[in-house]
Amino acid sequence: MLPALPSAGHPADQTKGNTMDTLEAAAASGDAINGLGTKFMLDLDTYVYGATLGFEGADFYLSGRGGALGDVPAGVVAAAFVFWNPAFVAAGWDRTAGVMPRREAAQEFAGVCHRWAEEHMGNEVDTARLAELAGRLNAAASPACAPLFAGWRSLDEPDADRSKALALHRVNGLRELRGALHGAAILATGVTPHAAVARRTPYMLEVFGWQEPHPDKADVRAPWAEAQAATERSVAPMFETLDPAERAEFVDLVNALQVSVNT
Repeated sequence: MLPALPSAGHPADQTKGNTMDTLEAAAASGDAINGLGTKFMLDLDTYVYGATLGFEGADFYLSGRGGALGDVPAGVVAAAFVFWNPAFVAAGWDRTAGVMPRREAAQEFAGVCHRWAEEHMGNEVDTARLAELAGRLNAAASPACAPLFAGWRSLDEPDADRSKALALHRVNGLRELRGALHGAAILATGVTPHAAVARRTPYMLEVFGWQEPHPDKADVRAPWAEAQAATERSVAPMFETLDPAERAEFVDLVNALQVSVNT
C-alpha cells in the first residue's frame, strides 16, 4: 500500500568475502534495509488494524509513522516526509488529531511492525544476532537530518526474547535513517520531491499526494546516480562501530532475512 521512500539500495552480491569496509557495508545492505522496513507497511492487515483504532485508509500510516515526532504541527511532519506532497501530509495529520495521542499512535504502529515480524519471518536466520548488530548501528548513527529516525529510535522496543520483532524494529530505524539521508542527497542535486517520485516510483504519485502535470523523469536520471552515491557515503559512518567481519555478518544476515520473507 505504501512503499518506502526512494532509496539508494544495492544488491547483496556486492559482499566481498567475509570482511567489508564501511562504504561496502552501506551499499550492500541498502536494499534489504529498505525492503524489510517496508513490508509491514505494505500489508493490508496493517490498515485493517488501523481501522479498529479509528483511522481511515492511509491515515494510520501518516499518524503512526509521523507520530514518532510527537504532537508537532502538521508542517513539521510534512517536512520529515520528504517525498510526499506537504499539503497532502498536513491534511491527513490534522484529520487524525482526535483519534489518539501522537506517540500512542506511533507505538501502535510499531506494535504492528513487531507482530508482523513474528508472523512472517522464518526461523532460518539468527534474528537475535541481527538485532544485536542493528542495535549497535542504531546507537552509533547520527540523527542529523533524520528526525523520523530519531523519533523511531526513542520508541519502546520489544523485549530481547522477541528477537524477530526486535530485529525488524531496529532495521526499520535504519530504514528511516536511509530514507532521510537519501532525501537530503536528492534535494542537494536540485531534484524536487515530486520529480523524485516520478522517477523512482511513478505508480505511487497519487498515493504520495502528487497531482498532474508530473515532472519529466528523464531530467532526473543524471543526478540520481550522484544522489545514490551520496546516500551511501552518508550512511557509511555508522558502520565504523562494527569491525570489518561484523559488517559482513550484518550484511549477510539482513539480506538473508529479506530473502526469507520474500519466499
